Amino acid sequence: MSRFLQIHLLTPYHPSNLNRDDLGRPKTAWLGGRQRLRVSSQSLKRAWRTSSVFQEGLEGRLGIRTKEMGEQVAKALVAKGVDPQQAEEWAAQVAGVFGNNKKDTPLHIKQLAHFSPMEKEAIDQLVQRLASSGKAPDQEDLQLLRHPETAVDIALFGRMLAASPAYNMEAAAQVAHAFTVAEAVVEDDYFTAVDDLNQGEEDVGAGHVGEIEFGAGVFYLYLCVNLDLLLENLGGDCELAQKAIAALVEAAATVAPTGKQNSFASRSVAHYILVESGRRQPRSLAAAFFKPVKSDDHLGEAIARLEETRDKLDQVYEPLADSREVMNADAGQGSLAAVIKFAEDAVCPAS
Repeated sequence: MSRFLQIHLLTPYHPSNLNRDDLGRPKTAWLGGRQRLRVSSQSLKRAWRTSSVFQEGLEGRLGIRTKEMGEQVAKALVAKGVDPQQAEEWAAQVAGVFGNNKKDTPLHIKQLAHFSPMEKEAIDQLVQRLASSGKAPDQEDLQLLRHPETAVDIALFGRMLAASPAYNMEAAAQVAHAFTVAEAVVEDDYFTAVDDLNQGEEDVGAGHVGEIEFGAGVFYLYLCVNLDLLLENLGGDCELAQKAIAALVEAAATVAPTGKQNSFASRSVAHYILVESGRRQPRSLAAAFFKPVKSDDHLGEAIARLEETRDKLDQVYEPLADSREVMNADAGQGSLAAVIKFAEDAVCPAS
């Protein structure tokens, strides 16, 4: 069995709209016969990957996810003096290495592709060669794909290239959708805006009328990282894997999607973190909240339920983790620094 790092977090949010559905409402899930608020794993991973925690802690080690790399290549070629029509033809060939070109806009590919730093560097070098030689790229020039051993976000969250499956990468990190531990209601905020220059002489109505929906609650989030796979994805680079885990834990604890941030100031951090390491079969502790919390102290009861569920599972299955670290802000115990240190140490244990 591989070595796993499991992370459980409880984070409270006051009225907010962190992650919207197609109608602009907070996303929800039906759990235990009750509606809960939900934040999707895709939204969480995007927020973490683009956060200052990742950008500063993993500078130079993050990829770029886009459909529009061909457009960037064309602009770079034109800036170096290549004829615009020629630049577009060559750039379309470069883009086609990473996916199928769109018929109407051949500089764009049909699906998002995640480019590693090594691949971006190879593209930049090719642009320089093409501009200097004035010759179209040949098949050797277009060998741009790399096994992204330096791209931490690809190593953690994976990559799928339909056109070149040999360069796919299995995600080392699995991220669940966060959901509220108690029943949650999506409420409506009817609001108006006043026109400052309207003196009310002819029209005394509002300058704008709108409606926004929101919800509040304590969210449970679960992550599981296959540490052996993370090391494999990063070419065995233990130090880089430790940096990846440190950034992941800190981001999960302190970074959330920024939906409607200016309207709600929905800033929060995890108030409880349980980190576990070991080789036993991973398991979420979501079952602790299938019966919704109903006390006046949602956070306190959620912590108690999570730990009780963990202990009961250990009792019937034997301990499902070799070691653990806890941060409990509600009780003033532990620290984020200690949790991160524990997680880093789990990546490359002393032999």
